[in-house]
Amino acid sequence: MSGTGTTAGDDPLQTAVWRLRSRACWADAAALLRPVSAEAALQRAALLVERCLYTEQGWEEAEDALRTAEALADTDDERGGAACERGQLAYAATLHGVRDRADEARAALGRAAALIQPGARRRALLDFRRGLLAENLSRSPQAARAAYRRAHAGATAHSDALLMSFTWRHLAGLALRDGEVAEARHGFAESLRIREELGYLVGTAPALVSLADTETEPEASRLREEARRLYRLLGGVPTWLAGQLAPPPTGAATA
Repeated sequence: MSGTGTTAGDDPLQTAVWRLRSRACWADAAALLRPVSAEAALQRAALLVERCLYTEQGWEEAEDALRTAEALADTDDERGGAACERGQLAYAATLHGVRDRADEARAALGRAAALIQPGARRRALLDFRRGLLAENLSRSPQAARAAYRRAHAGATAHSDALLMSFTWRHLAGLALRDGEVAEARHGFAESLRIREELGYLVGTAPALVSLADTETEPEASRLREEARRLYRLLGGVPTWLAGQLAPPPTGAATA
């Protein structure tokens, strides 16, 4: 779930992978990567794990890719990266009700924490995912906030703009839960700004919906309609937006 988008100096392969990923074409992006090295196998597995989270499909392909990445991992950092993806896949399966793998998710992320050095680039993503577990599985917003803040600091240090868009969004979500609307609006707006600048299309609809929750009419309806348009454009991805983006009742007033 980390990455910085594309710049003029990017490798053509990575540029192609990013463009496909950002448009919800994870399988096509993964097909461009040959798992002949630990890093390539890990990136391929990460793409397919992300597809599971966004689409609730492709679980077996993600498991196969992850086993390959685990087999090729040679350094502690690579093994930690594979464990981090293992934890994320177990988290996604639990979140979407496929199977309760919460204990596996916690164990895998704990293993990753023992392998990935503090200050390493992968550590910020690991901290973010530990925040997700704390917020959504353990129901511990205080622990989640601390993890998201560590992740935000790490993402900032490593100039990981995409990960910053996630940490902004989730910190804002906790602020909104606490009734801090202005703080939440600022965080959601930052998340949306980064995703639009990066061209992270698949993450733009969720950012629009989150920001809409902090706005008044007619701006809230405008943001939700834009999110609805993107959601339809991507074929109903992310799946978790379905309930939030149901069409307005027939005859309802529109701004």
